[in-house]
Amino acid sequence: MSDRRDFIKKAALGTIGISSVLSCSSTTANTAVIPTVKPTKKAVKPLVISTWNHGLPANEETWKQLKNGKSALDAIEAGMKIPEADPEVRSVGYGGFPDREGKVTLDACIMDHNSDCGSVSFLQGIKHPISVAKKVLQNTPHVMLSGQGALQFALAEGFKEENLLTAEAEADWKKWMEESKYKPVINMENHDTISMLVIDEAGNISGGCTTSGAAWKMHGRVGDSPIIGAGLFLDNEVGAAAATGLGEAVIRTAGSAMVVELMRQGKSPFEACKEIVERIYDKHKNHKDMEYLQVGFIAINKNGEHAGYSLRSGFNYAVCDDAQGNRMEDATFKMPWDN
Repeated sequence: MSDRRDFIKKAALGTIGISSVLSCSSTTANTAVIPTVKPTKKAVKPLVISTWNHGLPANEETWKQLKNGKSALDAIEAGMKIPEADPEVRSVGYGGFPDREGKVTLDACIMDHNSDCGSVSFLQGIKHPISVAKKVLQNTPHVMLSGQGALQFALAEGFKEENLLTAEAEADWKKWMEESKYKPVINMENHDTISMLVIDEAGNISGGCTTSGAAWKMHGRVGDSPIIGAGLFLDNEVGAAAATGLGEAVIRTAGSAMVVELMRQGKSPFEACKEIVERIYDKHKNHKDMEYLQVGFIAINKNGEHAGYSLRSGFNYAVCDDAQGNRMEDATFKMPWDN
């Protein structure tokens, strides 16, 4: 993932002399990594925010769709299909790292301002799980379909089954198989998700999440990403939150739902993200997962304020609005064990 490091270095150099822009084109001039100086950003609507640097092209497409009059759900789907189809994004969709058996398995969910939602988990052979999740929302009485049932539904809806394991991902899997010791890694390359939150011009909130999950996971493992309340949650009267990091820790604490609930109680997006990250730490500080625990959240409130917070350093997110265009922002972090 040296390209990502090069991107960040170049973008940081580009911060000097950058003025506000009025579109969300992710050109060099408006993709600078902006440190989080103020925990909660100035209220802006419309707004698109998504996790990690592969959120930049996703934001750009979502923004374009919104400006062309598409619904928030259609815009989110269009944006998230960009990293899903990109073989260079190794943690989302096509080209994603496989599980221990060499199978690429996908999770996704989508949710609108009416609290209608659709989700798929343990889906194989379909390049765009976000689109299948949207069909679950629109065309079924259910919230989640999983495994073979999700695949059967996708095929019935006209999706094409295809091999998602690229030669590069297969080579990495075979190299891993030489030792076959599963241990999650906390580093800049371990991007497990793209989550996106949107406030449209009417002020309504929607969100989505898609991932190929943890590399080398056990076959059948499902993380937090497709679980409403864990990887993604929103209440159109309050705000929305989405998670990244170790899915098991987020599931154990209903992370995204708790962030939204704290905002309901009056906390800012920053305060809510920070409190839940610290709660996750408190509940895991003596846990077997603590050695490699990393979690982070992005959140927006109904006023259009946004923030991100993570347990450890390295988490950033893409933000797009009319005022400043499409850019990266570093999440605030504070390792609780550092005083």
